[in-house]
Amino acid sequence: MKLCDKIRYLREVEGSLRGLGRAMTQGELVKAIAAEMEESISQSYLSQIESGARPHLTNTSRLLLAKFFKVHPGYLVDDPEGYHAELLSDLRGLEDKLDLWLIGGAERFRRDPELRRALLAVARHEDSRGCLLLLESVLETPSLAERLLELLRPVPKLATRPLALVEPAAESASVSKRVMKKKSGPSTK
Repeated sequence: MKLCDKIRYLREVEGSLRGLGRAMTQGELVKAIAAEMEESISQSYLSQIESGARPHLTNTSRLLLAKFFKVHPGYLVDDPEGYHAELLSDLRGLEDKLDLWLIGGAERFRRDPELRRALLAVARHEDSRGCLLLLESVLETPSLAERLLELLRPVPKLATRPLALVEPAAESASVSKRVMKKKSGPSTK
């Protein structure tokens, strides 16, 4: 991962941690660093780092950003080509990236609790990639998704009365009125 991608990623994570529901802007980051760290970094400097115009941080900036984001200063450099933090197979690395992507999506959709819960469930599953491939198969099979939804989450049907039941009830009400009139005697007009 390149330094510019790491800084953008850290702004995204920091924005989520601060409840913004989005990445912190460079301006918000500059203000937060000034307020919380009592040191400064310029927005133009951050912009140059993120655009790749400046491929390296100064040691002072690296230490300041590492302290602010609570990461090791060594994280804030370009990773060598093909570098992995752990000994992982390529598939496991993809699985981890997919899980992080799903978790990020869950954070973006936290106002939709059902969708958020579903994304987190897939991310927590041992084989999240397999889950998504299974979902694709379900969606590709005609009407299978609809049938599964009916079985797994039945929608309660509204109680509706058939028209035939409504008409006799209305008719019996008018009959009741006529019977009551007969019992009370003829009306005088």
